[in-house]
Amino acid sequence: MSNPQIIFDKNNKSLKIKKLLSSKLNHHQLRKKNLVIVIGGDGFMLQTLKKNKNSKKHFYGINSGNYGFLMNKFSSKDIIKNLSKANLVSISPLEMVVKNKNNQIKRSIAINEVSVLRQSRQAATLSIKQGSRQIIKRLVSDGVLVSTPAGSTAYNLSVHGPILSLHSKKLSISPISAFRPRRWKGKIVNDKTKIVITNLNPTKRPISAVADNLEVRNAKSISVKTNNKIKFNLLYDKNRSLQKKIKIEQIRRETS
Repeated sequence: MSNPQIIFDKNNKSLKIKKLLSSKLNHHQLRKKNLVIVIGGDGFMLQTLKKNKNSKKHFYGINSGNYGFLMNKFSSKDIIKNLSKANLVSISPLEMVVKNKNNQIKRSIAINEVSVLRQSRQAATLSIKQGSRQIIKRLVSDGVLVSTPAGSTAYNLSVHGPILSLHSKKLSISPISAFRPRRWKGKIVNDKTKIVITNLNPTKRPISAVADNLEVRNAKSISVKTNNKIKFNLLYDKNRSLQKKIKIEQIRRETS
């Protein structure tokens, strides 16, 4: 059986891990098919998954970045055992469809979140719908985030959005610095619904829409929904599953 594919970020720490890992793999046969090992940080993992969105491969991340929430910790001693016994988690991304001021349509997927952000010194004025139901008629804020459960501990947590459990089948809509209504805390919605965010004043108060790291400027309307046709298969060490990491963040928030 051939060795797994290794994709790594171009920095010294990743290179060092890759060399150690390659020598281990040369002495052991792994019985896992379709395995891709990704060495880097969360951003590098998101980038790699997007490039491989139509593949049926299983991705095992090794952290060489800062936080590495989507990644596993590298242990030279246990790496072969960890790879052999890793647990599978499948997640679906959000699909963002943006219409800009010239009525051009841009599409992208987001694994963590779609962020809608003010583009000038003036606050954005937005309306948000869930299907045909109005969630908020007029939100004046720095922007709004639509986050997946996997992304709920990322930017969403920084703007005080709720942490969603991985199998909740929910999405979080969280305001960024809400000015009016000042006390609006956002909403948790079913992940089957389509969320439509409209810029109420595109001329004077331009906004941009960002899917993970792809930005579309001068957005007029943004629709966001889960794309269940795409499944990313991520592998996690038995004692550090993605569910467990999310749970730890929930406990941390409740006690801090």
